[in-house]
Formats: sequence, structure tokens, C-alpha cells
Amino acid sequence: MFDRVLVERLAAETVTRGGIMLPEKSQAKVLQATVVAVGPGSVNQKGDMQPVSVKVGEKVLLPEYGGTKVILEDKDYFLFRDADILGKYVD
Repeated sequence: MFDRVLVERLAAETVTRGGIMLPEKSQAKVLQATVVAVGPGSVNQKGDMQPVSVKVGEKVLLPEYGGTKVILEDKDYFLFRDADILGKYVD
């Protein structure tokens, strides 16, 4: 996987704060995800290993577009490059 990160997107909100049910077409695309697996990193021009910046279990912020959809055991996952991840949430 080199510098790839496998993530599982969080579920979309189906109810507003006021209690109104949202149809699927009105639900916003979820840009938050949990990291499921990471590669060892990539090799830079000097031949040194550049590790991935996120760890398994962390919550990350994804770009609106991009990533490769992967279906494993009837669950949807997405593969992103480490550089494509916009940020991570810190508790």
C-alpha cells in the first residue's frame, strides 16, 4: 500500500438537530472518516522511508472528491494517498 490510507467514512446524518428526517438526496457527503489501515510509507529521493502521518483508529478530514472505493466483506471503504488527507481530528 506504500503511502495509501484505507478509511471508512462516517455515516451521514439522517435527522437534523430539529428532528426533521432528511431524504438521501438531501444528505450532505460525509467528509469525516476513521482510519482502518495504513501502508508503511513511501521512499523519498534519498532512499529514506517517509512514514504515513496518520495511525489506525484516528479520525480524519477527507477531500470532497477523490479516493478509490473498495468493497470488503460488504462494507464500503476508500483508499486515499497520505498527502490527499486534509487533516486529522485531535481530542
